[in-house]
Amino acid sequence: MPSHSIFEPVGDNHYVPTEAALGPWTDQALHGGPPTMLMAREIERFEPSADMFVTRLTVELLRPVGRIPLAVRCRLVRPGRKVQLVEASLWRDESEVARATALRIRRAAIDVPKEIEPPPHALPEPVGGWAGDYGSHPAYHKLGVEIRTAPEARGELAPNWAWFRLKLPLLPGEEPSGLIRICAAADFPNGISYVVDPRKMSFVNPDLTVYVNRLPLGDWVMVDAHTWLEPHGTGLSEGALYDMEGRVGRSVQGLLVEPQT
Repeated sequence: MPSHSIFEPVGDNHYVPTEAALGPWTDQALHGGPPTMLMAREIERFEPSADMFVTRLTVELLRPVGRIPLAVRCRLVRPGRKVQLVEASLWRDESEVARATALRIRRAAIDVPKEIEPPPHALPEPVGGWAGDYGSHPAYHKLGVEIRTAPEARGELAPNWAWFRLKLPLLPGEEPSGLIRICAAADFPNGISYVVDPRKMSFVNPDLTVYVNRLPLGDWVMVDAHTWLEPHGTGLSEGALYDMEGRVGRSVQGLLVEPQT
């Protein structure tokens, strides 16, 4: 039976990932995007205020987790009228599997110069999608999001940029917020800008940091990405994030690089 959402609620603050949440490397672990979105949703719902804006989200993916029930917890780390830190976490029974710390800053009308940086690539027409050379099992990058990039980006060629939009809601019947739409795309820099053959080498990110300068307009978010790998087995990927109008933020990932087994 096809998935109709990325997570399904199974009780108070408990959610089960569907196959649309799975990562590209194995069907025993989630893609970084779905848990990031789930924690971002909890942060937005925690003591919500129109005066506070999430300008940074730092995610630690602490351990792999498959399609098992996850509990979401949230707490205020630093209270304040102008600056706050809010932490969300995902738990498998008594084991913490992911954590997100959000920096919330007060909003106010300030007269500053307006700089518009348009997206460097227009949204292409649909040409059959792009999923890279990653496994044959169902996964988030195949089921959860629609990906559009250069028509010539097929097979072994990493496109280095792509537009993303959610094909499925995070939770059944729930419209995703602008922050969730950014998080849906923000974990893809390493996946669209790889510099080694992903069939022979893995480049997994155990973390993700997303900076947001404004929320996107519309459904689509573009990632313009670059990856740097080092011979000592680590790397870094980063992506500039855009909507149809211009720049909305940036995402950065540290990478663990090793041969596929």
